[in-house]
Amino acid sequence: MTTDRIGTASSIVLPAVGLVVVLFTFGSTPAPALAVLLAVLHVALVIIAVGHAEAIAHRVGEPFGTLVLALAVTVIEVSLVLMLMITKPESTSMLARDTVFAAIMIVCNGVVGLSIIVRSRREHIVRFSEQGANALLGTVMTIATLALVLPTFTSSSEGNTFTGSQFAFAAVSAFVVYSVFVFVQTIRHRWMFLSPDALDDEADDELAHVTAREPRDGRMDGLLSRSTLLVVSLVGVIGLAKVLAPRIEETVAWFGAPQAFVGVVIAVMILLPESVAAIRAAHRGEMQTSLNLSLGSALASIGLTIPAIAIASIWLEGPIVLGLGPTGIVLLALTAVIGTLTFGSGRATVLQGAQHLAVFAAFVFLSLVP
Repeated sequence: MTTDRIGTASSIVLPAVGLVVVLFTFGSTPAPALAVLLAVLHVALVIIAVGHAEAIAHRVGEPFGTLVLALAVTVIEVSLVLMLMITKPESTSMLARDTVFAAIMIVCNGVVGLSIIVRSRREHIVRFSEQGANALLGTVMTIATLALVLPTFTSSSEGNTFTGSQFAFAAVSAFVVYSVFVFVQTIRHRWMFLSPDALDDEADDELAHVTAREPRDGRMDGLLSRSTLLVVSLVGVIGLAKVLAPRIEETVAWFGAPQAFVGVVIAVMILLPESVAAIRAAHRGEMQTSLNLSLGSALASIGLTIPAIAIASIWLEGPIVLGLGPTGIVLLALTAVIGTLTFGSGRATVLQGAQHLAVFAAFVFLSLVP
């Protein structure tokens, strides 16, 4: 059996295995030894999901391809957050805030910084579309400020919370801004999100359509089959994250870390497929695709999670804390400033990558030692 056939077989079998395992273990707390095996399966499903997503992105072209993984993961992420908030409302009032903020820090600093450094090892100056990168960053920071910063300063409700009308306004604003961004990215100004080298092709609209290709021997290239397996893989990824959540909470408590760090760990597990895909794209020299994947995942996360939580707040018990504390606000502001400087010229070096990684390291450290 050839390597291609083995890879194809595993990409079909493992998602099915993951789905079966989730069905049999869902709602239970696995033993430590089983938890380790489930964690290994989780990583394998992440790698498979990345492979399917990259194949779909290659078929449909940019920037449509980068939306596939971001939207798929975010929809299931919202389901996971809501599931945890419903089952454990007494200890998850800040879970949505912690998870979304962690996603922003992981993506905008950790993944972006690592991608720049990975690419700068081969090209000392990394090139990308400054219009597209700035549009992504600006939209992320707009929604993040409206949803995660304003609750800290409003006075109509106690604590870092919104009133019902304020929550509704923030949710509608987040959804509208995200919808406009998707319209701009996919229809009105597609060229902004293409690599500088692809702009000549855009003039002929060559990338706007799927080019039919004959399936390669031993490989599975159908869009329907790839999309189905991607969804099944992601269900397994998020389902295993839910199954492993109790062990994660116990481990976090054993290390003496704050409860908020649970949101960081869950965000890392959820964002693994997009993060791996973004770093692999940077390694291949596709820096714009890497930014579309990384920043797009952060944007989809906050742009869809906040409206979903707002709707769910109708039946969820207890307050939902969204406002960041002083440390979180400082880190978010620093991310916005550094991101603006990084993306402003359409070029970056290892220095910008190191700056982003420094902010990410500060976020992780202060999450453990607030």
